[in-house]
Amino acid sequence: MEHIRNFCIIAHIDHGKSTLADRLLQITKTVSERDERAQVLDDMDIERERGITIKSHAIQMDFNYEGKKYVLNLIDTPGHVDFSYEVSRSIAACEGALLLVDATQGIQAQTISNLYLAIEHNLEIIPIINKIDMDGAMIEEVKDQIVDLIGCGRDTILEASGKTGLGIEAIFDAIIKRIPSPKGDPEAPLQALIFDSVFNSYRGVVAYYRIFQGTMKKGERVMFVNTKNTYEANEVGIMRLLYEPRQEVKAGDVGYVITGIKEAKEIKVGDTITHKENPCIDIVEGFKDVKPMVFAGIYPIDNDDYEDLRDSLEKLQLNDASLVFEPESSIALGFGFRCGFLGLLHLEIVQERLEREFDQNVIITVPNVSFDCFTTSGKKIVVHNPTDLPDPGTIDHVEEPYIRAQIISQPDYIGAIMKLCMDKRGILKNQIYLTTTRVELVWEMPLAEIVFDFYDKLKSISRGYASFDYELIDYRDGDLIKLDIKLNGENVDAFSAIIHREKAYEFGSKLCGKLKDLLPKQQFVIAIQAAIGAKIIARETISAMRKDVTAKCYGGDISRKRKLLEKQKKGKKRMRQIGTVEVPQEAFLAVLKLNED
Repeated sequence: MEHIRNFCIIAHIDHGKSTLADRLLQITKTVSERDERAQVLDDMDIERERGITIKSHAIQMDFNYEGKKYVLNLIDTPGHVDFSYEVSRSIAACEGALLLVDATQGIQAQTISNLYLAIEHNLEIIPIINKIDMDGAMIEEVKDQIVDLIGCGRDTILEASGKTGLGIEAIFDAIIKRIPSPKGDPEAPLQALIFDSVFNSYRGVVAYYRIFQGTMKKGERVMFVNTKNTYEANEVGIMRLLYEPRQEVKAGDVGYVITGIKEAKEIKVGDTITHKENPCIDIVEGFKDVKPMVFAGIYPIDNDDYEDLRDSLEKLQLNDASLVFEPESSIALGFGFRCGFLGLLHLEIVQERLEREFDQNVIITVPNVSFDCFTTSGKKIVVHNPTDLPDPGTIDHVEEPYIRAQIISQPDYIGAIMKLCMDKRGILKNQIYLTTTRVELVWEMPLAEIVFDFYDKLKSISRGYASFDYELIDYRDGDLIKLDIKLNGENVDAFSAIIHREKAYEFGSKLCGKLKDLLPKQQFVIAIQAAIGAKIIARETISAMRKDVTAKCYGGDISRKRKLLEKQKKGKKRMRQIGTVEVPQEAFLAVLKLNED
């Protein structure tokens, strides 16, 4: 066990984690020359296309150091704020972390957030300045920032370049000398933490775990503590680029187990695996339960695909434990699911994965956050969906979630960032100059305001320099109302939103305008209205498709033409009363892009 090292790589998005992982795998010859490619651990098409890591990836390497063979278990983690849950799970399975900082950008908000997570778990931190071969590298300045942040000695900070392989030997040296070997007794009762799982169509659910105590052998009966279900370990082994079966996996190591489970809900990430005959007394203290920040409805385009969509979401949840969902129904869209996500990028990725991996075309409703509604009788109702909001007459007050947002940027963009945050009802709490060229702003603002487009706007006004991280702090009273969209007097519940009263008119008129462009013309006039209760605050009208019913009248008396026009008028009136307005899928997607105009 003293020759095992478990570590992860943490950093802000685009600071070179995957490239550094590529170099580590190349030097240890874990990846053959034939399989070598950029971002070798990012195995999803969507990760490679976007150049971002969505899933944490575990892999084992062998490294010879001073005549001894060491086993290194590496977990590469995502850097985007929406996937910080993946990072927390990886950290729970490690003893050390490589803290990667881009030499051209310095410390960013997500770096700090991930670092605090690692410190909470008492991980040994190895600070590394990456991309030192770049023209704009500010090595000494970034060293100062790291020393200020974690209080380490300047000589403990490593300099490297993941791209060229410069300084990689020193990183291996630090991993072996500075990261402690795992503790644990291979003879004790089995105690293993599940930190990830995937679904394989042929073999069922594959669980990835880190063993803290005991040994897992092939063919043994194992028990999942959370569900109390027992299974036979058909195959156990370690993870290289492909699975490598072994007869046993011992304490301190990271591995996988295949038990033939076909039902996704039987395995829970964060659960403990133990033996049926000799169970462990304590479960492994894993990580906190995930708290979704953004909620949206996901509906199949064809209602017959409802069960297929449920299966697809269950399989996806297995691989993405931060996705939560429950069934719901909508008058406009039929049966579907109310899903909780960690952010808007997470929502986008889930939609794309459903499409690519499970061939599910879905409609997604307007994303919103959850609110606490207090009625006049003192009852508290948690509202995930605007349609759940009770009658306005029975509401005493509504509380919305507030976040503490940490923005790090260059001083040139302070004015624009302040204007953006104040437009989003933000309250400035602190402003600190980290260096002469970097300033940290701490704001408190409603989560609902940052759900849509805050991150994109922040990036564009700061030319990509500002970094952003947030955490939920509490719920506060707000002047919130439910905005309904009516088509010919009928509420379309999929477009309903809970919004601050000041923003209601602007949002309502924008949405009506967008729907006017997207809804197809009918034989009758369509009225699109935005309403707060019975009060209409915005309206757009789609005129009827014109058809010249008098075209067949050649000459003759004018009363004949008038008679035909009157008949048409009555027909259109009746059609308007009984006609339904079909809402195309683009209209639901357009709501997400409302603020991009």
